[in-house]
Amino acid sequence: QVQLVESGGGLVQAGGSLRLSCAASGRTFSSGIMAWFRQAPGKEREFAAGINWIGGSTWYADSAKGRFTISRDKDKNTVYLQMNSLKPEDTAVYYCAAGRVMYGRANWNYETWGQGTQVTVSS
Repeated sequence: QVQLVESGGGLVQAGGSLRLSCAASGRTFSSGIMAWFRQAPGKEREFAAGINWIGGSTWYADSAKGRFTISRDKDKNTVYLQMNSLKPEDTAVYYCAAGRVMYGRANWNYETWGQGTQVTVSS
């Protein structure tokens, strides 16, 4: 069974940067996709960025384009989310997720979820 563990969250000032990590254990990925979602207080969980594990193709929510970069390290079974030019509205719990389809932006495309890591951006 796959387990996902996020790390790297914290408090940062507006305009700053953070890099989130998601380490996968339990199996080595040979296909599928991984993604980062986020959930702000009082709001629904929303897609931020996704990556195809084998091909490395990426896709982003409009709110993340140009500021966030998703990447993966196959040897370490780890996915990263580099977040630059952070804004107070980026404040949320960020979740890593893994799915078996080839592409997806919806919650139901992903079967496995991490516990989340808090990102707080102060103004």
